[in-house]
Amino acid sequence: MNSLAKPGAQEIAAYYAGYIALCPESDLFTALEGASLRFRHVVGGIPESKGGHRYADGKWSIKEVIQHLIDCERIFAYRALRFARNDGQELHGFDENAYAPEALADRRTLGELIAEQEAVRSATVLLFRSFSGDMLLRAGCANGNPFSVRALGWAIAGHEHHHLNVIEQRYL
Repeated sequence: MNSLAKPGAQEIAAYYAGYIALCPESDLFTALEGASLRFRHVVGGIPESKGGHRYADGKWSIKEVIQHLIDCERIFAYRALRFARNDGQELHGFDENAYAPEALADRRTLGELIAEQEAVRSATVLLFRSFSGDMLLRAGCANGNPFSVRALGWAIAGHEHHHLNVIEQRYL
């Protein structure tokens, strides 16, 4: 079994399968790199003056969307680490809508957020590269849902594509 291939349906909650479907690649590391390249292309062209833009009342700003991607990637990578190390504890979920106002993303520059996202992605790739093939296939439960380690990596890439689609379609 190719431990870097897209995960099977039993390895991830159905909700996340839609994110993974957004990744055209067939290898986890190529998918993470593809999402990174797209992030730089889409977000790198947004002027600072537009970082606080919201496409509707009550929606996150572009900066808040980027912070959301950073927060989720950190959480998914943490889950992957726990599962790769055979931690049998079920992990709690998190409320991204509660995180958003607490992050104070709109007080930061787009450049700071982009640099942080790139640093987090670099750490994520190094973490996933440290996992053996067997570790990538290990699984655990988070927020009541099953996840394999590799599925969490794919979810990181697909989740980013999802939000980049939203930025392109609704914000720009």
